[in-house]
Amino acid sequence: MTNVVVIGSQWGDEGKGKIVDWLSERADIVVRFQGGHNAGHTLVIDGTSYKLSLLPSGVVRPGKMAVIGNGVVIDPHALIAEIEKLAGQGVTITPDNLRIADNATLILSLHRELDGIREDAAVSSNSGIKIGTTRRGIGPAYEDKVGRRAIRVMDLADPETLSAKVDRLLAHHNALRRGLGESEISHAKIMDELTSVADRVLPFRDTVWLMLDKERRRGARILFEGAQGSLLDIDHGTYPFVTSSNTVAGQAAAGSGMGPGSLGYVLGITKAYTTRVGEGPFPTELHDGIGQFLGERGHEFGTVTGRKRRCGWFDAALVRQSVATNGITGIALTKLDVLDGLDELKICVGYRLDGQEIDHLPASQGQQARVEPIYVTLEGWKESTVGARKWADLPAQAIKYVRQVEELIGAPVALLSTSPERDDTILVTDPFED
Repeated sequence: MTNVVVIGSQWGDEGKGKIVDWLSERADIVVRFQGGHNAGHTLVIDGTSYKLSLLPSGVVRPGKMAVIGNGVVIDPHALIAEIEKLAGQGVTITPDNLRIADNATLILSLHRELDGIREDAAVSSNSGIKIGTTRRGIGPAYEDKVGRRAIRVMDLADPETLSAKVDRLLAHHNALRRGLGESEISHAKIMDELTSVADRVLPFRDTVWLMLDKERRRGARILFEGAQGSLLDIDHGTYPFVTSSNTVAGQAAAGSGMGPGSLGYVLGITKAYTTRVGEGPFPTELHDGIGQFLGERGHEFGTVTGRKRRCGWFDAALVRQSVATNGITGIALTKLDVLDGLDELKICVGYRLDGQEIDHLPASQGQQARVEPIYVTLEGWKESTVGARKWADLPAQAIKYVRQVEELIGAPVALLSTSPERDDTILVTDPFED
């Protein structure tokens, strides 16, 4: 028995929600370890859809403990709203099934405002780079965390200390706002914002690293749930078109307080084609009818923002990089059924850069923009794979496609998903028992 880390191996939106929910039935605790409410996933359970963006998937499963780790930045108002929305769907969330790290950073209204101001400035000026953020304050909140001026969950319990910390925070933000031509924010406004949510948030706080260590020692199965994807990692992604946190598997340790030796199996969720939301390089992007087909068949719209996703062929070179940077043990291949009916399929195996063949995506922004994909072509299949639950249900060409993916990325398929329904899954290896 081992603990399991689930990460996205592409640019996010790989279908982590279903897989995490499927695994959470085998887990005792589900831990979210990075990001904020800028990414989301949809769980479909007994015909009911639950859209989550901040809360770990375990909250919708009776008898499971959900944990928000210190690596997450938390908008308390978004947290409360999500709890209330789930309550309307019959899911009760209390301190008995949700714990929040007391040293997690809070997202405030000033973070959201700054996020939007910067994006607007980038759009209207040739001097800025439009990243395509969700304008939810994630990046500015992480900046304050690294700058050692953040307000953390534990601060809500100490109004006197909180007041001094708000002064320190505003000394920085009001200087920024003046430089951007914006009005200053008053101390009273931020204090009111924080004190209004304190009683709703504080009951969930806990010393999460200590709690997880105790649970690990007693033999609990712990599932670590990441947001976004590895190629949006602040260090290892397509910088600067990335998110503001580390999304790779190693962050599960730093973002929860568990030692890396306790992480165990790393499962990379991998879509059978490639999608991306927002700006940035995308070597295999399709601007033709096939790209439109993938988007429509795959319902490729963001869970949180509703933004249309860019679609393209499977990029084995990129996923191979993710296998290396995450130490991926096996992958869960999702949305194979979206490829049903195509005459032929292409897989990117490397790139051409300035006339030379390379086997990885370079870190340079300029070089990323110039790479051209090198493809291998496979025969498609006409039969439906929707709802397949064993290998024998799959067309021969679909199996050949899966085997080619395994060979090219250097990691085996542990699970194969053939529809949004949780039971439409072919299990090769149970990560908790590996």
